[in-house]
Amino acid sequence: MSAGGGTKAIIAALVANAGIAVAKFVGFLVTGSSSMLAEAVHSVADTSNQGLLLLGQKTSRRRATSNHPFGFGRDRYFYSFVVALLLFSMGSVFALYEGIHKLQAPEALSSPLVAVIILVVAIGLETYSFKTAITESKLVKGNATWWQFIRQSKVPELPVVLLEDAGALFGLVLALLGVGLSTVTGDPVWDAVGTICIGVLLGIIAIILIVEMKSLLIGEGAAPVELDTIVDELTSGEVRRVIHIRTQYIGPDELLVAAKIALSPGLPVSEVAQAIDEAEQRVRTKVPAARLIYLEPDLDRSTTQS
Repeated sequence: MSAGGGTKAIIAALVANAGIAVAKFVGFLVTGSSSMLAEAVHSVADTSNQGLLLLGQKTSRRRATSNHPFGFGRDRYFYSFVVALLLFSMGSVFALYEGIHKLQAPEALSSPLVAVIILVVAIGLETYSFKTAITESKLVKGNATWWQFIRQSKVPELPVVLLEDAGALFGLVLALLGVGLSTVTGDPVWDAVGTICIGVLLGIIAIILIVEMKSLLIGEGAAPVELDTIVDELTSGEVRRVIHIRTQYIGPDELLVAAKIALSPGLPVSEVAQAIDEAEQRVRTKVPAARLIYLEPDLDRSTTQS
């Protein structure tokens, strides 16, 4: 599941956003609504984002090279980080600019019913995309809360699509409120206010994603539960204890484990090698992501000194 990174959710979002973007641009040309324009640009950004996520999945599967001996798994983190930046720049900043501009120079809406119809249809399409993302995420979320899943997931695409779709749905509701209030009151200022609210919402989502993707891109270690499991599996057989250990995800599906382990004193070389092989096998059985394991044997000095 993590290898695919929720490809079904990405494709569903890509198709939905592409169709919605076209409809919103048509709606903007007919009505002149700034909320509609902000949402159209938002959908274009989202469509581009899904393409980048798919590109990241593809490039991350390249074979390791001498320059990149651990492979290209972090490409998925890089492109997810770029997606967060695009969401902030193309989505949030543009919506804020357009909203402030229309607030300073309000323009009456024409054919607001067209905008309402397009927004309602868009809400339906985004709901389908959002449900797909939720279904895909539940397969890997486990017992974690949704916030914990977004914060702790090592698969970047699903949190990105989840937050994008959630932001799109709330943004559509805000755009609908802006257009509706402008129509009911006859005051186009409400449309501008709705646009500014969309910009703020997208900005918050983008900042959350930027922070999380930056953390993954720099390199995160194993979760506490995973780390405890790794240590427990290492400290069996001839391994007395783990002297120190370092872990890091070098891709969503690949965990690097480096540890110095204390072995029973007096073991011949053949038994040291066997103890290391058995320890690696135990870890990989319980934590399949731990594909790269480097163990440095040492004497259990706490025992020999006593």
